[in-house]
Amino acid sequence: MTTTFYHLSHIDLDGYSCQLVMAQTEHTMYSYNANYGAEVMDRLEEIIETIKKAKQEATILISDLNLYPEEAKWLNNEVNRLNEGGWNITITLLDHHGSGKETAAQYPWYFLDTERCATKIVYDYALEHYGLKAGGWLEAFVKVVNAVDLWHQNETDDFEYGKVCMRLISEAKELNRVMFADEDRAYKLALLEEAALMRFHEKANIALDESLHRLKKEFFKNGVDDTLDNLSTKHIVALLGTKRSTMTIYYKGWRGFLSYGLGNTSIIGNGFLTTFPDYDFIVDVGTRGTMSLRGHDKVDVAQMAGEWVGGGGHPNAAGGRIQGFKEQFRYDKVKRQMEDMLANKEAMPGKLPHKIEE
Repeated sequence: MTTTFYHLSHIDLDGYSCQLVMAQTEHTMYSYNANYGAEVMDRLEEIIETIKKAKQEATILISDLNLYPEEAKWLNNEVNRLNEGGWNITITLLDHHGSGKETAAQYPWYFLDTERCATKIVYDYALEHYGLKAGGWLEAFVKVVNAVDLWHQNETDDFEYGKVCMRLISEAKELNRVMFADEDRAYKLALLEEAALMRFHEKANIALDESLHRLKKEFFKNGVDDTLDNLSTKHIVALLGTKRSTMTIYYKGWRGFLSYGLGNTSIIGNGFLTTFPDYDFIVDVGTRGTMSLRGHDKVDVAQMAGEWVGGGGHPNAAGGRIQGFKEQFRYDKVKRQMEDMLANKEAMPGKLPHKIEE
């Protein structure tokens, strides 16, 4: 019998490897990732919201993240309320961080083992409870992650291979984790699976090290070879196109695309506006509230930046900073902040003309 999992895991090699393990089971997986801090609660809230909409039995699986008492209490109470209303939701937390000892003692669903990395714990648990099949490339890869995550330098081959795998994850930054959460995760898991399959190559750590650039390019290729920068940019522009229904904003009738933490706005922004000429501008907001606007000879984005935040620049390239901007880990909250700001600014007098529809 298959189970629906909502799987929250960390954003390092161990965290993503937990999700690679679960991807080898026959269960239905909805995956999420978070770093420590406020992002953990954002993701837990997102999972509960999604479960409420789905209205089906599910297991919330948390790996490679220790919950603080207040986080665990909130989650436990939310799940209890759902179950009192006739739902059937369970929680399983599999972790190895000793800092979770206090919380683990309070909840039967919190499994803590400091002797194994989270990937090894998930692997062993999935063998026993989730129908995972033992052996093969996955078992070998779990040993790699365990060696490097627990810093077992005496396990030389696995440890050295694990070091390259750690860099594989830390340098897989082509896709934005907030805007493209599912796509970014799929990218990293695809790279990890390729790395796992290379484990028994001759001088495997060197072979993988020399293959990282090629593996990245292979993921982004679509029949035509190019530089990694060009391939990833084309891929990102196409992804932006698929997000138009949820990431479009308006100001004085001008149609714009709102991105968050995208970066490289000159290249990606202009690529988007060329590919989707029905948009008048694109604005990328950074985590600290910096804004980068790009236009395409339709609207003066310098005037727009001036009206929004007192910024400026050129007609097709401008910027500024949003005072009091609160960093977010969910795109919908970023968009809500921006739309509230724009609604207030649009009601004030300004030099930017309203768009006249053709």
